[in-house]
Amino acid sequence: MRTPVRVGVFAVALSAVALTAPAAHAAPGDDGTVKIHDVSTGEEQRRNEPHVCDFYLDAFGFDAGQQVDWRIEVWAPTAGTKGETVLSDSLVLDASGHGRTEDLSLPDGHYKLFWNFDGEKGSAKHKVFWSDCEGGKESEEPGGTPSALASASASAPAASEPAASVSASSSAVPVAESSAQGGSGDLAETGSGAPVGLLAGAAAALLAVGGFLMFRRRRSAA
Repeated sequence: MRTPVRVGVFAVALSAVALTAPAAHAAPGDDGTVKIHDVSTGEEQRRNEPHVCDFYLDAFGFDAGQQVDWRIEVWAPTAGTKGETVLSDSLVLDASGHGRTEDLSLPDGHYKLFWNFDGEKGSAKHKVFWSDCEGGKESEEPGGTPSALASASASAPAASEPAASVSASSSAVPVAESSAQGGSGDLAETGSGAPVGLLAGAAAALLAVGGFLMFRRRRSAA
């Protein structure tokens, strides 16, 4: 009869250990988490955003009314002096273990957040992230390019006007030449239409015949 009793007691003790083990593993407050959020992201969002410009720190799942001390250090590869603290502050979480900082900003670079809290059993919570404000400005610059191209396109016709003038002048030259050629043809056809050299030869022949006839008449009269 003792064996079944001992087995029952052992089973109850094992169950008690199994039920209390998770509570011992997860110390109060240590199961909370902290996120980096862009200022445009709602506090209820639990996603982390590792590339931000203006941002805030958002905490979830900690103990009610827990005191938090946090700091941000510059980090490799952009750190001049790794481990140098550039921002720090503290806050008290609300009754649900949630809290957020004010909006923050840092020069472009790589940083690491350290999040310490009252009753901490393990190490500090931490997050690495990039402050990248210049990237947003660069993405806006291409938007200005079309206007520059439009200005260049608008000024292009003015630049092409001299070419049009040259084309007009060059097209006018053949017209003038054809007019000149037409005029010379009209002059050649003026009068009797016979060549001047031919008329001069005919006149000389007539004078010669006339002179010959007068010479014969004089000889006959003598």
